[in-house]
Amino acid sequence: MNSNAQNHRDRRTDEETPLLGGPGPAKNAHAAGLGTKLKKHFGANVSKNWADLVLLFCYVITGLLDSSAVFIWGSFVSMQTGNTVYLGLGLVAPSEGIRWVKALTSITSFCLGSFFFARFHRFLSPRKRWVLVASYTLQMLLIVLAALVVTYGHDEVDDKDHLHWQVLVPLAVVAFQSSGQAVTSRVLQYGGLTSVVLTSNYCDLFSDPNLIAVSNVERNRRVAAPILLLIGAMLGGVWAHSSIGLAGALWTAAALKAAAVLAWVFWSAEPDNA
Repeated sequence: MNSNAQNHRDRRTDEETPLLGGPGPAKNAHAAGLGTKLKKHFGANVSKNWADLVLLFCYVITGLLDSSAVFIWGSFVSMQTGNTVYLGLGLVAPSEGIRWVKALTSITSFCLGSFFFARFHRFLSPRKRWVLVASYTLQMLLIVLAALVVTYGHDEVDDKDHLHWQVLVPLAVVAFQSSGQAVTSRVLQYGGLTSVVLTSNYCDLFSDPNLIAVSNVERNRRVAAPILLLIGAMLGGVWAHSSIGLAGALWTAAALKAAAVLAWVFWSAEPDNA
């Protein structure tokens, strides 16, 4: 009887065992632990310490995009001061050119982008890692969209003198994403590192009473910003004068923006959230 009972229990155990085998308690626990760690990691607030390095890095992207866009399209995609001047000149003599239309397109898109990204951060918790990663990923994808249009679109030789969607669409989406960088400077409380303007930077730099001090972090940021933008502008000029042209500049900018996304993925968290 005991032998029959044991055989019955063995057969029952075999029947209840999944044919392909289950993940097992240890594997389930590991997966749950990994999920908890990822949730905690992406739900943490990123640390402000050294976060200005990412914002300074974005000056390279701004210089790259603006120099190539001005050369090919005749309009800025980030620095809206210049576009406002173009718009004013165009409104006085609208029939003398179409640059003012492109300037207006860029200004409008930048303003809409500022409206969007500011509320995106505000409603979803400004400095959460996943929010910053999502914001910069969207910016990267918009640049990729512009790059695809330019790469597989028309010949860009006459872009300064003609209006068509293959110019206005990439111009608009790149200007839209540029505002995301400026909004991030507010989110991280580095208001002087908008990555889209240098005039106030120059003023603050040379107005600094500690301009020649050995240790001056603000001075160092204000010196680095125009240098990095200049490097980006030179890189954009190289692309604009090459056979690859604006497409090369856009794909390079997308790769640089992807690097910024990775930076936020692995950036250290605030101590309270670590």
